[in-house]
Amino acid sequence: MNVRRLIPTTAVAGAVVLGLTALSACSASDAADRKSGDRLNVVASFYPMQFLAEQIGGSHVSVSTLTKPGVEPHDLELSPREVGGLSDADYILYLKGLQPAVDDAIKLSESEHAVDAAKLTTLEDHGAEVGGEEHGHEHEGEEAGADPHIWLDPVKYAQVAEGVGKSLEKTDPDHAADYRKNTDALVAKLGALDTAYGKGLANTATKTFITTHSAFGYLAERYGLTQEGIAGIDPEAEPSPARISALHAIAREKKVTTVFFETLASDKTAKTVARDTGLKTDVLDPLEGITSKSKGDDYIEVMESNLAALQKALGAK
Repeated sequence: MNVRRLIPTTAVAGAVVLGLTALSACSASDAADRKSGDRLNVVASFYPMQFLAEQIGGSHVSVSTLTKPGVEPHDLELSPREVGGLSDADYILYLKGLQPAVDDAIKLSESEHAVDAAKLTTLEDHGAEVGGEEHGHEHEGEEAGADPHIWLDPVKYAQVAEGVGKSLEKTDPDHAADYRKNTDALVAKLGALDTAYGKGLANTATKTFITTHSAFGYLAERYGLTQEGIAGIDPEAEPSPARISALHAIAREKKVTTVFFETLASDKTAKTVARDTGLKTDVLDPLEGITSKSKGDDYIEVMESNLAALQKALGAK
């Protein structure tokens, strides 16, 4: 079973002190050199936040991300320089409850420019459940029942985009018109994606899918599907014998064809369950990062690939 690694608060506090000390000499000069026409220094916690910042900020922002490609976001550890750099950022976009190390670092840095995407929409109570029962695999630091995977629902992601756009307008009013224009364009793309999902999944042979990572609760709820997680929201947790037996029954009853796994975690569990249940495997990407293994170059393309995978697995007509 994969154990989520977290940075103790004391360690983060030490990192903040070290990081701020290391950067204090240059931060003052950086601020002095910054001109009104310079791009905003934006720090995003992980890919879905990075995508929003880049799409909405456009040419007026310089975006860096705390979670490098290929790193599982929940397991993120921050260096002292990364922690210290939060205090120098003009704008921070993160999702509280997903990455405890980021939450602690932002809290201790006391940044006045941090925007929590979780406050721009409504979090719901699913994702920690498996087969209708509490499974107890919440990531440490997450509120029980508060599913953070809002970006996998195009409608909720659009709500977050609207909020990010408004906050950037307030942060950088000189370019408010551009932020508004970019926000409208992104929301339109997300609206088209929502329409494609709604139509593409309206008529399927089954509404149930099995996945190693129970990240698709919002998506399933939006489009009338049922997500069956193998072992909760930990993508590499080993399922119990009872859960395997239950999945056998679910697969038969609901005509399930496929066990989905993700790109940033091992496919061992998915293949084991698929072998034991006589099912196929395929990728359903939770879009926590873009790598060479991703089926698409950005959020929109990967979500389109996810739709195609769901249509195939569910027997879309």
